[in-house]
Amino acid sequence: MLALRKHISPGWWLVAPFFLLVACLYLGPILNILWLSLSDPEPGLQNYSKLVESDTLARIMWTTIRICVITTGFAVILGYSIAYAMVHAYRREQSFMLTFLLVSFWISILVRTFSWLMLLGRKGPINEGFEAIGLISEPVAFMRNELGVLIGMVHYMIPYAVLPLLVNMQTLDQRVMSASRNLGASASQTFFRIYLPMTTPGIVASALLVFILSLGFYVTPAVLGGGKVLMVAEYISVQLLVTVKWGVAAMLAALMLAGVLAMLWIMSKFMKLSTVFGGASS
Repeated sequence: MLALRKHISPGWWLVAPFFLLVACLYLGPILNILWLSLSDPEPGLQNYSKLVESDTLARIMWTTIRICVITTGFAVILGYSIAYAMVHAYRREQSFMLTFLLVSFWISILVRTFSWLMLLGRKGPINEGFEAIGLISEPVAFMRNELGVLIGMVHYMIPYAVLPLLVNMQTLDQRVMSASRNLGASASQTFFRIYLPMTTPGIVASALLVFILSLGFYVTPAVLGGGKVLMVAEYISVQLLVTVKWGVAAMLAALMLAGVLAMLWIMSKFMKLSTVFGGASS
């Protein structure tokens, strides 16, 4: 015991009670969810068997994965362009761009979603603008379908896609690109053969982060989807509040938790997790 105390900082003994309290507050509900998924309405794996037996559940899972994949693709592409522009901008412009990026985190997702609700409506400025310049003859249905959900989700996810890419690009050795240009490679050859492969860890980390956050989207699909686009998070809410099937809801929550932990583990192989949220890279 004395040897153990010598190797543990005294500060840890002060933090230990609070750490244990936080661990219990997190682990308790998680273990309860896992237990409910296996015991409600009766002990067994009947809730998990519904993944292959229920067509409705399979369709909701497929819809969720499809929307998350498309959202991830567009968010990473746009995020890569923004991060690339930020890295190669002058310092003053870079500060302005970073400020605008951080400000977006302070705006509630509910406010953003209802803003898109106004913009994408049949009488909204987007449809009226398109009609005014002759691009369309009648309003486009942007809402109550997957298109509206994707627009709202991509808009919200772009800042999260930018952060890992920006961190990764800032750590690159620019002398490698200069050497490529000095050896006769064109700008496009340098980008596709040197720069893009070197940013692969950032792309992977960005894609996984966006996909993980997209899995839990609730407000945007509910509002912009208008009840016609049902994703897992909203379906869990229905199971809890409407049909009162706690076992099914717990099973879906357990699957999402397992998927998120697996993807975080994969992301940790490509990038230090703390850097995703602005921590030190070394």
